[in-house]
Amino acid sequence: MTTKLVGLKEFRLNLSSLTKEVESGKVRLIVLKKNKPVLEVNPIDSEDEVYTLEDLERDIQEAREQVKRGEVRSLDEVKKDYGL
Repeated sequence: MTTKLVGLKEFRLNLSSLTKEVESGKVRLIVLKKNKPVLEVNPIDSEDEVYTLEDLERDIQEAREQVKRGEVRSLDEVKKDYGL
């Protein structure tokens, strides 16, 4: 698989054609904002991973339960742990 770097503006302007490239399975995109990577766009292997709204709903419910149980940490806490 080839990695292609594109700027955020190019990504916005050419979303349709870039999506087709990614869907081909031959390209992954790294989207840059001011020359820093901000997004990675990879193809989803439809045989391995099928996403449905029911899956998303289940994941959201599990995340809410994790919050209630106190099993989540803030970004600042994680940064502190890693010295960032």
